[in-house]
Amino acid sequence: METFVLTAEKETLEDARKAAETENRTLEEVVRELLAKYAAGVERGRKFDAVMEQMKYVNAGRKFTREEMNERR
Repeated sequence: METFVLTAEKETLEDARKAAETENRTLEEVVRELLAKYAAGVERGRKFDAVMEQMKYVNAGRKFTREEMNERR
């Protein structure tokens, strides 16, 4: 595990510590969770881009009208 330094407003840190405390957690736990969620979102974006690249060959053959695109079946 690595260490990093985070700089934030004093009030923000105090409020965050209090919020974490009400959940019986430490601020460190909360920050780790937020970082993990952020990293997972970045990875999902990469996977989406890879799928879209693989599907580049797909061609519907024409442009669809607004009505056709919004049609519910």
